[in-house]
Formats: sequence, structure tokens, C-alpha cells
Amino acid sequence: MVVQTGAGVSAMIYILAVFVPPLGLLLNGQPLSAILNLILIVPCFVFGLILPVLFLVPSAHAIIAVAMKREDRRHREIVETIERHGAPPDWRR
Repeated sequence: MVVQTGAGVSAMIYILAVFVPPLGLLLNGQPLSAILNLILIVPCFVFGLILPVLFLVPSAHAIIAVAMKREDRRHREIVETIERHGAPPDWRR
């Protein structure tokens, strides 16, 4: 069994966010955003027949939400590491 970590998993979440936005959000741990995205898909597909750029709105929402959640996780990890180990010796320079 091969378990991918890092860039492979991150890229897969973004690919899912582009092609199947609610599933990408759900697998990223954002169930409320996935429900909102499902609700957003319906009017975007209906009105997308008139204004085709609306087809991209659910995917854009998913990509932005995934990126923001991942940045929040990175920030939280850095803060926890600093709290656990202290600040670097030359952080005020």
C-alpha cells in the first residue's frame, strides 16, 4: 500500500476542486462549504446557459476555499511549533 503525502495529495485536492467542487471541499474537511457549493451549482448551471462564465464560479469557490483552509492549517502548525519550541534565536533581526 502506497500512501502519498505532501505535493501529491495537495495536487489531487485541487484537481477534485476543479472538476468535482463539492467532493474536493468535503475531502478537504469543509462540509459546510461543500453544501454551499452544491447550492451554488444549481443557479450557476441554469444561468450559465445565458452567461457561460458562471460555469466557473463553483470551481473558483472550491479552489479559493481549499487554498484558504490549507493556509490556515500551515499557519496553525507554525504557531503551535513556536509555542512548543520557542521562537528562533535571531527572530528580531
